[in-house]
Parts: sequence; structure tokens; C-alpha cells
Amino acid sequence: MSFRIIVLAKQVPDTRNVGKDAMKEDGTVNRAALPAIFNPEDLNALEMALNIKDNIKDATISIITMGPSRAAEIVREAMYRGADNGVVVSDRKVAGSDTLATSYTISQAIKKMGKFDIVIAGRQAIDGDTAQVGPQTAEKIDCPQITYAEEVVGVNDKNIKIKRRLERGIEVVESSYPCLITVHGSAKQCRSRHAKRLMKFKLAKSNSELQELGQDYSEIWNERPYLKIEEWSAADIMAEDNRLGLTGSPTKVKKIENVVLTQKESKVITSKDEEINDLMKELISSHIIG
Repeated sequence: MSFRIIVLAKQVPDTRNVGKDAMKEDGTVNRAALPAIFNPEDLNALEMALNIKDNIKDATISIITMGPSRAAEIVREAMYRGADNGVVVSDRKVAGSDTLATSYTISQAIKKMGKFDIVIAGRQAIDGDTAQVGPQTAEKIDCPQITYAEEVVGVNDKNIKIKRRLERGIEVVESSYPCLITVHGSAKQCRSRHAKRLMKFKLAKSNSELQELGQDYSEIWNERPYLKIEEWSAADIMAEDNRLGLTGSPTKVKKIENVVLTQKESKVITSKDEEINDLMKELISSHIIG
């Protein structure tokens, strides 16, 4: 039986380009107004999964992403870099999910996938910065978790040893399987696409993508089943409707804004306590710190 790694990945709006249309009236992100990218720390997580796969015979990597049908782009991108397959959880019912509803949806998808050894996710997504989905998911699938992972120190088919990046230093911890790991942005950057894998998986599509293109892939999927990107609805993962989307999300966003720091005139101070205190008061009153 193969060693199964599941990577949680998210397609996120590029928050470097937040404008006045970035938020809808209901407090959710207007994803259509922002370009979509692979969440940066999820790429770190994918690299950690690929590193583990390099060291364990017969290991496989499955991607789970949640979002609209275009999120299949994330699965393809992961396959270009070394993942074996993936699934998109796509349903109007999950739109507007906060961390609680998202972790519930993801946990249901993991349970549908069946036996796994490791779940790996980025520490947080740039469209939320909460770092809650990974730990909440671990609780819902009832497995131990290692957070803020930076490096795999040792791994075999029995246990894994991880170096964690903490606020005041590092620590090394060990866990048996199954376990869930969240990966810090200081971890190794993800390897580039592999040319042969790009050629192999460039035609990989989900059902929704084919419907939008008006294409029939029945023959292709029969001949090359690895080109089918699975797509699951809320019903497929046996999710309870009252725990999904806005209905299952107690968190409400009041406002989003883009803060741009601009360089103004410089100010020179000496080492006198009075001048330093004045500067601190100015910074606090300007909401630059504090």
C-alpha cells in the first residue's frame, strides 16, 4: 500500500493589487476583481510534500483545493511540479466560507479520500492571514498537528521529524502517522515546473472546465485517466448544508482597505530620551505602530 500525502492548496486573490472593488457588499472578497494566484505558503507546503515523496518509496501526493471551477488551475500547477492527482471541492453552497466553514468542508473532503498518512498545508493564506484552517482541520479529522514547520529533518514510513520556526527560535519535534503539518513561509521554496510533466498534464481538466469549453473528454479519460481532475460537490463529501458557506460562518468582515506607506520627509533625532519619547508618541498617534 502506498504512502499517501494530501496537500491542501488554495487559489487566492493577489492582495498586492487590492482596489476599491476588492470587497462585495456582504463582506466577502470580490475574487473576480483580482487576479488569482497559487497561495505562496501552499507552494512551500507542496515542496515539503515533494521532498517527503523523494524519500519514501511509493509515496503519492493528492491535492485538495476548494473554490470555483477555475481553482482546477491549482491542481494542474501542482501536477506540473510533481503532484500525482487532485480534487476541486466546488459548490455554490461553500461560497463565502470563513475558517470554520472552510476547515469543515476540507475535513469532509479528506475523509472522502480515505486513508492518508500526512496532510500538509501552508501556514496561512494571503487573503485571510488567520493561520486557523490547518489546525481546525486537524481537530476535525482527529489527528495530531505540527505547525510552523520549516524543514523535514528526518522521515520514513513510520514517523517524521520536523524543525519548527517559532517566534523566539526553533524546535525539532517528531510525530507518528497520521498527522497534519502546516508550513511556514521560511521553508524551502517550491521547485519549478518539470517540462515532461507539463507536457503530460497540460490537458488535465475538470468536468466544469470541459462544460465551459464545450468539449467531450470521455475517450481521452478512458485512455489516460490521470488527466481527469476530480470535482466534488457538497453532497459528494456528505457535508451538512448548515455548516457551509455564509450560513456556517460566524466571522463577518466589516471593511477591507489598502494601506500604502509613502516616504515623506526624514527626521533626525539624537539619543536623548526626550526626543525618542516624542518620536514614539508621534508614531503611535499616526497609527504606524501600536
